[in-house]
Formats: sequence, C-alpha cells, structure tokens
Amino acid sequence: MRLTFLGTAGSWPTKERSASAIALDMERELLLLDCGEGTQRQLFHSPHSFMQVRRVFLTHFHGDHFLGLPGLIQSLGLNHRSEPLDIYGPEDARDQIDRVLSLGHFTLRFPVAVHALVPGATVELDGYTVRAARADHPVPSLAFRVEEAARRGRFDGALARSLGIHGPDFRRLEAGETVRVGDRVVRPEEVMGPPREGRSIVYSGDSAPADEVRKLARRATLLIHEATAADDLAHEANQWGHSSARQAAELARDAEVRGLFLTHFSSRYKETEPLEAEARTVFVDARAARDLLEHVVRTPP
Repeated sequence: MRLTFLGTAGSWPTKERSASAIALDMERELLLLDCGEGTQRQLFHSPHSFMQVRRVFLTHFHGDHFLGLPGLIQSLGLNHRSEPLDIYGPEDARDQIDRVLSLGHFTLRFPVAVHALVPGATVELDGYTVRAARADHPVPSLAFRVEEAARRGRFDGALARSLGIHGPDFRRLEAGETVRVGDRVVRPEEVMGPPREGRSIVYSGDSAPADEVRKLARRATLLIHEATAADDLAHEANQWGHSSARQAAELARDAEVRGLFLTHFSSRYKETEPLEAEARTVFVDARAARDLLEHVVRTPP
C-alpha cells in the first residue's frame, strides 16, 4: 500500500498545489481517490503511469475533485487502452459521468463502468474492500475506507523446528500445505501466529466534521482528512462544508486512528506548517501532505 498525493489544493489549484487527487498503489492495481484538474500531468511526475489506473473513486462532483477525469479518459483512449475503467461516486455519478463522456469529439475505445454508491455501501474487490460513508458537504458527498483483507499470522520457525520440521517443509507450511513428521500431520495453523489486521486508509473528501466519517475511520491505519482552514476560520469553513486542521485532528483522535495526513488547503495558506502545528496540539501523529509526497502504509503491529 503506497500513497502518492497528486494534489493537495483546496477549491482551485495554485502555483504550489494541484487540485485534489491521490494515487493509491494496492500492488495488484492502482486506484485514484478523486481526480481534480491536472491529475494526469501530476502522474507523470510520480512513480505511476496514468495507464495503470484501474479504478477511480470520486468523493463528489465539485470541479476541484473530478475535472481531471475528462482529460484522463481521453488520454487513455489516445494511448490505446483496452482494459476497463471502473468509476465509483455518489448517487449522481451516472448522470455526471455521462456528461464527462460526451465532452468534445472523441471515440471511447475501452469500457467505462460507472457505479453509484450510497452511504453504507461496500464494494468487494480483489483482496480489499471499499466502504462509503456520508460526508458533510453541500452536495452529495462520500468518504471512503479502503481496507485490506486480514493477513495470515507470522510463521513461527522455532515452534516448527521443535516439531521436527526442517528444510523445504518450512516453505510448504508457509504456503498453507500440511506436512507429515513421522506419524504426525502438522497443519499450517499450528505453526502460525494469529491473523494480522489488514491495512486501512480513510479519505474524507470535502467535509465538515462528521460523525459518519469518524465512525468510518474507527481505528484505521491512516486517515486523510481535509483541513481547508486554520481554527480561527473554523466556523466559516464549517458553513461551506469544510474542516479546520484542529477539527481534523480531533476527529482522528476520537476515531483512534494510527496516523493522520491533512490535505485540501485553502490558497490563503502559502505554508502549511502552521496548520500542521495546530493539528499536532491535538493529535501528535498529524502531518500536512504536499504535492507528490509518497508514503508507504505499514502493516499494523
């Protein structure tokens, strides 16, 4: 699980920040969380190719979160893509994506499937799930939780040796096969530790502090939450469906997440260090994201 922040701007891009988009490398496939203006160009500066994108999860249809999609789709077609692209979004997704696919003169040469999600929906995918919750924003908006399936426990080599297992039989047990030692059959679960929790990432999209987002983020490995403003502008931000850096940190604390990244910064903030410092007074593991920052999401201990 590796994150690349492609854009961290709020509402419109700036010289320092592109519009909202995050690339999430799940090893088997590449996901996009939002696709703001300039996303495909940001991908050129990242370790990823836009041709690798398999699925796009859109939190809502304000321009700074989806206007990179028309260019991405047309570029994929011009580069002879044949694999399908799945796009997930809130309840108005089909109407909005139909408009995207009718912009300009081009021929769509690969399948695009649109999936409209309601709060509470779960999408089961290859080795992971994506859950949606309602975000607090003036238009239909979702937050997403991307979560791996539980991992097998760690192999206990010392215990296996004590049972008389040696050499190639180690690999067989690790692969899930049984092994015979004399008259005894040793099953893999006898020499494996308990299942390990899968990694999980929660992305708020645009949202004022929301109880539904807090519940979605419960004990997540990482929360990515918008922090449009500093706390002195929290009331104004909330009225427009946004959060302050301190409020994002409070939600992270209450949800008992392991780490927090702040994003979606208003253009009034040339530097994000004050927002990060504000968040850290509440949640010490808060960091301000920046464009093209990469982060490997580690397996929980």
